[in-house]
Amino acid sequence: MPARQWLLESVGIEPPGEGETSVAGAPRSRDARWTANLTAARQFHAREGHLHVPRKAVENVAGEQIKLGAFVDNARRRAGKLSEQRRAELDGLGMRW
Repeated sequence: MPARQWLLESVGIEPPGEGETSVAGAPRSRDARWTANLTAARQFHAREGHLHVPRKAVENVAGEQIKLGAFVDNARRRAGKLSEQRRAELDGLGMRW
């Protein structure tokens, strides 16, 4: 709407230019979230040698903050719902179920 566009532009927010797309707030698929979380878990495991992650732990992966502690805790709680492949990926990191 023109009124909203004018308000946003008045505070310095510009619409995407020609050929640009706006994906900053685009939701990720479950597979993409799993991949990002698993990458954080692998990074933590490589650095620490274990996967005993505190619940509030945050891991920085390629400039993105991943809530690794919450991911590991949730994976433990939902272990029965995980696919065999996903369980195997976490088992390979020494996941303590």
